[in-house]
Amino acid sequence: MLEIDRTRKILTLALPIMGGMLSQSLLNLVDAALVGSLGETVLAGVGVGGYAIFMLTALIMGLASGVQSQVARRHGAREYSTRALPLNAAILLALIITLPLTWLAWQFSLQIVGLINQDQAVREVASDYFSWRSLALLPIALTLCFRGYWQGIHKPGIYLKIILFTHTLNIILSIWLIHGGLGVPPLGAVGAALGTSISVTLGALVWGWMTWQTACPSGFVFQPTSLNLLWRTLRLAAPNSVQQFLFAVSYAVLFWFLGQISTSSVAVGHVLVHLSLLMILPGVGLGMAAMSLVGSSLGDEQKDEAHRWGWEVMRLASVLLGCLALPMIFFPEAILGIFLHEAHLIELGRIPLMLTGIMITLDAAAIVFNQALQGAGAQRLVMQISLSMQWLVFLPAAWLVGIYWEAGLLGIWYAQLGYRIINSSVFAWIWQQRRWQQLKV
Repeated sequence: MLEIDRTRKILTLALPIMGGMLSQSLLNLVDAALVGSLGETVLAGVGVGGYAIFMLTALIMGLASGVQSQVARRHGAREYSTRALPLNAAILLALIITLPLTWLAWQFSLQIVGLINQDQAVREVASDYFSWRSLALLPIALTLCFRGYWQGIHKPGIYLKIILFTHTLNIILSIWLIHGGLGVPPLGAVGAALGTSISVTLGALVWGWMTWQTACPSGFVFQPTSLNLLWRTLRLAAPNSVQQFLFAVSYAVLFWFLGQISTSSVAVGHVLVHLSLLMILPGVGLGMAAMSLVGSSLGDEQKDEAHRWGWEVMRLASVLLGCLALPMIFFPEAILGIFLHEAHLIELGRIPLMLTGIMITLDAAAIVFNQALQGAGAQRLVMQISLSMQWLVFLPAAWLVGIYWEAGLLGIWYAQLGYRIINSSVFAWIWQQRRWQQLKV
C-alpha cells in the first residue's frame, strides 16, 4: 500500500474520532468558560466536581477498548454475524457497574469532593455540580460501549455526528440553565451540570437507536451473552478502567496538591489540565485508529503490518500535536484570557501553559502506543506501565518540587514535563520489542 494511501486510511478512521473527542472535551471547557465570570470559587468548585465525576467515569472507560479490541478482531477475521456480541456483554456490565455508582455518588457527594479540596465554599459548589453530573453515568457507559463497536467495525463517522449533536445541545442548555431565562432562575454550577447530564442522556438514546437500526444482523440484542464472553469482556475492560481510574485519582491528588498552595492555583490548574486534555485528544483519536488497525491486522495474521501501523500513526500524531501546541507556546495570555478574567490568574498560568504545549508534543508516542497496545490485547501491560509512571514518577516528583521545595504551580508543571518525556520513551521501547504480537484476544 502506498504511503499516501496508508495516511489516508489512518485519517479516514481517525478524523471522525478526533472531531468527536474534541467536541467531547469542549464540554468541560464550555462549563469552565461559562462559569468563569462567576468568580474563582465557582470555577474552582466546577473543576473539583468535574474531577470527581472524572474519577467515577474512569471506572467504566475500559468498556470502550474492551468492545473495540474484540469487535476489531472479529471484523478483521470476517466474523460479521457475531461481531456485536461483545457489545451485548459490555452493555450488561455497564448496567451492573453504573447503577450502584450513581447511588453512591448522589448520597455521598460532599464527602467525595471533600477528598479533593477542603475549602468549604469550593466544596459546596463542587458537591452540587458532582451530584447532578453523576446522574448521567449510565448514559456515558452506554455511549462508550456503542463507540467501541462502531470504531471496531471501522465506521467512526457515526461517533462524530452523534457527539456533535450531544455537545451542541449541551452548550445551548448550559448557557440557558447557568444564567437563567424563560422562567428558569440562574442555576450557576448546577445549571452547567444539568445541561451536561441531559445532553449526554439524549445522545446515548440516539446511539442506541442507530445501533439497533444496523447491528441486529451482527448479533446485537437478539443473541444472548455467554458467561465466557462476559468474563472476557470484563477481563479486557478492567485493566483499562483501573488505569483510567487511578489516572483520574492521580489528578485528584494533583488538585489536592494545588489546594495546599492556593485557591488561585486550583482555578488556574483546572483550566490548564482541561486545555491539555483537549489538545491531546487528536492524538488519542489517532491512537484509537491505531487500535482498530492493529487489531484488524493481527486478526488477519499480518504481524509486520500491525507493527508498521503503530509507528506510522505515531509519526502523524507527533506532527499534528506539535502544530496544535504552537498557540499555547507563543500566545498563552490570549488563550488563558478566554477562561480567566483576572490579571494575576493569567500571569500565574502563563509559563505553565507554555510548558503544557511542549508536553503534548512529547506525549505523542505514549498516547498512540498506549491505544495500539490495547488493540493487540495488552491492556494489562498498558495498565502496569501507566500506573507506575503516574504514581511512582509523576506524583512524588510533583509533591517534592511543588510542595516540599515550595515551587508551587510552576514547579509541579516542570515535574510533569519530565514525567511525560520518560513515559513516551518507555511506551516506544515496549512497542518496538513486539512481544505484544503473541497475545490472544
